[in-house]
Amino acid sequence: MAGFCRDDTVCDALAARGALSLGQSRDAALVSRASATLRETIFHRRLKAFFRDCDVIVARNLEQLAIARAIVGKRPLVYECLDIHRSLVGQGWGSRLVRAVEGALLPRCDLLITSSPAFLRNHFDHRPLKAKALLVENKLLPEGGAAPSPVERPAPAPPYTVGWFGMLRCKRTLAFLQQLVRRGEGRIEVLIAGKPSPAELPEFEGEVEATPGMTYVGPYSYSDLPELYGRCDFAWSIDWFEEGLNSKWLLPNRLYEAIAFGAIPIALGEVEAGHWLERHDAGLIVADGEMAAQRLLDVDPAEVATMRESIARIDRGEVICGAVECGELVHSIASLSVQ
Repeated sequence: MAGFCRDDTVCDALAARGALSLGQSRDAALVSRASATLRETIFHRRLKAFFRDCDVIVARNLEQLAIARAIVGKRPLVYECLDIHRSLVGQGWGSRLVRAVEGALLPRCDLLITSSPAFLRNHFDHRPLKAKALLVENKLLPEGGAAPSPVERPAPAPPYTVGWFGMLRCKRTLAFLQQLVRRGEGRIEVLIAGKPSPAELPEFEGEVEATPGMTYVGPYSYSDLPELYGRCDFAWSIDWFEEGLNSKWLLPNRLYEAIAFGAIPIALGEVEAGHWLERHDAGLIVADGEMAAQRLLDVDPAEVATMRESIARIDRGEVICGAVECGELVHSIASLSVQ
């Protein structure tokens, strides 16, 4: 395992697996990341030695695919793409250049792994990809062999808590939730956890602290999820960061996490997350932010109880990855090395 780090050092979980750090990257610093990627593709001796005994190389995101292509040799190459970056869909010279790089790399891939069918429909179906595409949704993995269970929670009653968890980049979401808390006048509270982007939200913690009814508890780990979602009635699953593009196509982790632990996801009806909830007849599906605000401000305990019941009816296999699915994924990758 190797890659760039957002922090100064490799985290304990990765260090325990013997991960190789290729250096530190910064959020939104695309030129710097491109330069570091080019450096690793040219001066790749240590990487080639590090992966010498591997049968298959898996590259997660486009920059890693470029690096992997330089060291893979005749071994199978798997491309794992969980986001379609805005640089791939623009019309400027920079986007055309990035698409050209992607177009040169995709034909060499032996398998594509992606997390949303909308990524296939809207992007990869129109690109020079010859390999089979494998859909692997962002379901939760059982920790220590035990599948996560819904959290026991009291009967619904205001104030209702909306949770916003994960990578925190969306300025519009922060502004919306601040306004929602103010409009609620004590009826709505917001719990935030995760890592805010210093590039997109440089004053994040100060803005949260200045908003009564809004709480930020910092980064979290997988084991914290039951406690975090257990404190929430609703889970904010709307993302306006790349509105109309990646935000419209993705199926975010927080969608599966919320349902696994019994919180009610809030999603736009026109995006892939909303389509997913519609198919399962669950969640709070809205047309826009104003509708989301009105529904949350007007919701009564009986409605919340009904929405909780709809979440509970979703088959656990829809949000939790079982042993069979894990085995199928491993087989799909392992079978490439024996062809």
